[in-house]
Amino acid sequence: MYREQIKVLDCTIRDGGLINNHYFTDEFVRGVYKALSKSGIDYMEFGYRSSRELFPPEEFGAWKYCDDDKIREVIDGVESELKISIMVDAYRVKEQHFAPADESPVDMIRVATYVKYIDSAIELINKCRDLGYETTCNIMAISKEREPDLVESLKQLAKAPVDIVYVVDSFGALFCEQIEYLVKLYKEHLPGKTLGVHCHNNQQLAFSNTIEGIIHDANFVDGSLYGIGRGPGNCCLELLVGFLKNPKFNIKPILKVLQDYLIPMRKEIEWGYLIPYMITGILNEHPRAAIAKRKGPDKDKYAQFYEEISEALD
Repeated sequence: MYREQIKVLDCTIRDGGLINNHYFTDEFVRGVYKALSKSGIDYMEFGYRSSRELFPPEEFGAWKYCDDDKIREVIDGVESELKISIMVDAYRVKEQHFAPADESPVDMIRVATYVKYIDSAIELINKCRDLGYETTCNIMAISKEREPDLVESLKQLAKAPVDIVYVVDSFGALFCEQIEYLVKLYKEHLPGKTLGVHCHNNQQLAFSNTIEGIIHDANFVDGSLYGIGRGPGNCCLELLVGFLKNPKFNIKPILKVLQDYLIPMRKEIEWGYLIPYMITGILNEHPRAAIAKRKGPDKDKYAQFYEEISEALD
């Protein structure tokens, strides 16, 4: 499916960093950057710009903070047209110091928020736009929100200088019909805005739900290498590149970085479709309980886990 307007953003380092507290080696991050540069991907998200007061540096790797100088160090000497993004959680951030965009290696700042924090998100978007950055707003956990509250947030964003607004299936709970409904809802209340989709793979629907978003004119799509991400992970970037018929894409560098880095890493770090994540997905719950279960001695007692979660919801 070829549509020139579609842009692909890789969130391997950012979403994958949620598994290991963002302790990726510079070699790995540079390897991903080089591969994506050769493959024609549009954006690479390096991680979070987080406050050190809230997230102590002794507990997290460099990609929890994404300092400009650290990004420059890793990309130095690589010829690339690949744009760089970082994410900021609007709802748990202290004062952030951003350089003007023309003095930073970062092109786009993605503002993550929940509906109840939309005012803080818009304040941060205004600040970033004034500094010259491209911006997105990623409203998380929309599968848990009341539609009137979501619509009110969209109406506020319609007046804000945000470039892209994402439909985010945080809990991997949505089906294609719901993705269609939400993309159309966003289009109705965000005239003139570009829409994006970010899907999680609890029910093995991240790829198909991303395609559903594309069908209904979402033009920004997220993926990660081998689907790496917290819990069940994300839509696989390699699947997206195979699906999108844009001649600028070259899948070979992606396959090379998969074999060199992601496949060996998968033997050391767990992510991807697993039954506990499926259970939280069908129950429309945050995967934190499944993540905790997978770290315990009863990690494969699925019926017990389902009963525990179901009872907690009663």
